[in-house]
Amino acid sequence: MGAPTPRRRAGLALLFCAAALLATACGEKKPAANVDAAAEREAALERARHDKFGTQVQALDKAKGLEADVNKKAQDSVDNAEKDAK
Repeated sequence: MGAPTPRRRAGLALLFCAAALLATACGEKKPAANVDAAAEREAALERARHDKFGTQVQALDKAKGLEADVNKKAQDSVDNAEKDAK
């Protein structure tokens, strides 16, 4: 039995890599971190308000407030029109 051929060396290297991957995959799993998505989203939004994109986030907040105001006024207008129609 002489020196291993390049094909045999490649096969052995592949076998060792597969064994190492299997050993890593079969190890203990880390417990999943308990993260509240809503709380994390709110914290990220608060960080964004004071970061580089603060003006854009503040503008978005103002636009959402304006949207709610316009929707309320539109609903009041529809209600008044329906009331007058009766």
